[in-house]
Amino acid sequence: MSHIDYFAHEWWTSAVAYLVSSVGALLGLLLTARARDSTGRARAAWLVGGALSTGWTGVWVMHFIAMMGFRVPGTRVRYDLPLTAASAVFAIVVVGTGLSLAARSGERPALAWAGVVVGLGIAGMHYLGMASMNMNADVFYDPVIVVLSVFVAMAAATAALRCVRRTGPAAAVAGALVLGVAVSGVHHTGMFALRVRVRPMGGEPPGAEAIDLLPPVVVAISVVTFALLLAVLLAPGHARPEPPAYG
Repeated sequence: MSHIDYFAHEWWTSAVAYLVSSVGALLGLLLTARARDSTGRARAAWLVGGALSTGWTGVWVMHFIAMMGFRVPGTRVRYDLPLTAASAVFAIVVVGTGLSLAARSGERPALAWAGVVVGLGIAGMHYLGMASMNMNADVFYDPVIVVLSVFVAMAAATAALRCVRRTGPAAAVAGALVLGVAVSGVHHTGMFALRVRVRPMGGEPPGAEAIDLLPPVVVAISVVTFALLLAVLLAPGHARPEPPAYG
C-alpha cells in the first residue's frame, strides 16, 4: 500500500484554494451580519446567501480547487457527478445551519454549538467529496487522523465565529482567515489520512476529470459571488456592511 504525500503535488492549488475559501467565508460572515439585523423573509434570504457563500464557495469550491493538484501515480482520478453534487449540497445545508445558529444568538454556548455544526459540515463535505473519487485503486483512511481532522474543523470553526464577536472590518477579516484555516486544515489533515493501493490491472475509471468541471465552476462562482457581494453593498439600512456583533 502506498501513502499519498499530498503536499508534494501541485502546492500552488492549496494556496489558491485557501484564498478562495477565505473570500467565501468573509462574504458569508457579512451576509450573516445582515441576517442578525433583519427579520422574516429578509433574514431568511441573508442566511441563504451566507450558506451559499460559506458552504459552497468557502468549503466546497476550496476542496475542488485543492483536488485539482491531487495525483495518484498509476491511475487517473475521476469524479462521480451525483456524489460530487451531493457533497456541495451537504456543505451548503450543514454550514448554513451553523451560521443560522450563530446569527440567532451571540451567547457563548450558542456560538460553540454553531462552531461544532459548521465544523461537522466542513469535515463531512471533505469525506463525501473524497468518496466521489473514482480511480483504479483501493482507498483507505487512518481512523485516528480522520477523527483529528474533524476536531480541527470544529475547533477552528468555533474560533472563527468567536473572532467576529466584535464589529469592524478587521474582526471580519480575522474570522474569515481563521475559517479558511479550518477548511484548509481539514482538507490537508484528511489527505494525510489517505492511503491508496493502486490495482495492477483495471479499466478506465468512470466519471469526469476535475479539469472538465473547472469552466462551469468558475462561471458559477463568479456570478454567485458578484451577486451576493452586490446585495450586501446595495442593501438599505447600513452605510457599509459590518461583521456579526456577537456577545
